[in-house]
Amino acid sequence: MDTTTHTAAAGVLTAAAVYVGAWASLAPRSFYDDFPGLNRMWVGGDGPYNEHLVRDVGGLYLALAAAGLLGLLWGGSHVTTLLGAAWTVFSVPHLGYHGHHLAEMDTLDAVGNVVTLGGTLVLALLLLVPARKEAQR
Repeated sequence: MDTTTHTAAAGVLTAAAVYVGAWASLAPRSFYDDFPGLNRMWVGGDGPYNEHLVRDVGGLYLALAAAGLLGLLWGGSHVTTLLGAAWTVFSVPHLGYHGHHLAEMDTLDAVGNVVTLGGTLVLALLLLVPARKEAQR
């Protein structure tokens, strides 16, 4: 694993967190009705609207985005490991929950959900793999 891979993984996770966090925080009803966009609905079919819960989810994602932005600025293996651990702890139960509720979605949404959330977990796990030292290359 090299630092370029870590930077790319952290960048993708951070961009995703900004997208989800800003939308859920600033327009919770729209997030509930329309997430992930492109005329799909992954949240609204999973129970009644709860503004408090949607805004809390937005805040969680914005916190991950803030950590990611600072991590990208600061760099270093400790920061990368911290980001990987935080995203992994979040992603495992998130993927697990949605994995048990795929029957409520059509096939395209179910596949998109698993690929998106599974991809997030893979990127998080990549951040936990130590980077090779320059001298070992």
